[in-house]
Amino acid sequence: MNAFPESPFGPADRLDLDAVPLAVIRHNGIRLADIQEAFDAGYSAIALTFAGDVLVPTGPALAIYHGDPMDVFDLELGFPVQTPPENPIPTASGRVIVASRLPAGPAVATTLFGSYEELGGAWGGLVERAGAQGLRPGGIWIEIYVSDPSTTPSELRTDLVMPTA
Repeated sequence: MNAFPESPFGPADRLDLDAVPLAVIRHNGIRLADIQEAFDAGYSAIALTFAGDVLVPTGPALAIYHGDPMDVFDLELGFPVQTPPENPIPTASGRVIVASRLPAGPAVATTLFGSYEELGGAWGGLVERAGAQGLRPGGIWIEIYVSDPSTTPSELRTDLVMPTA
């Protein structure tokens, strides 16, 4: 099972992630209080790059949290792409788009249908269900925003993927 299935994940599906190429904007040393601004500026800048045919997306928007999202963490915002950028791509926002990869290896995933405000509870449930299977979080948290954010909140689909240690 890959990280971008057409069908939603179950409560705690195991999968083996492939190192899918990504184009991302990185934010180092960020806190949750800063996340809305990072998301708004980051995805807008990347979308303009797609419109200019510089990059070709192959899947939905995603965010990769490195570290503890309840403290200071590093964040990558971007998309899977056909070919990652060979060199940093400057954007009008002053940020640069760089190449990255989805971390390869074992993971566990679930799907949330509902508002982004429910993400914390969904993550808590995934960690609990993974723990019942003897799996531990690996310090990376991936949110895949399958639905367009303008979708009715109750119909939003977000896939949560947690690489495991």
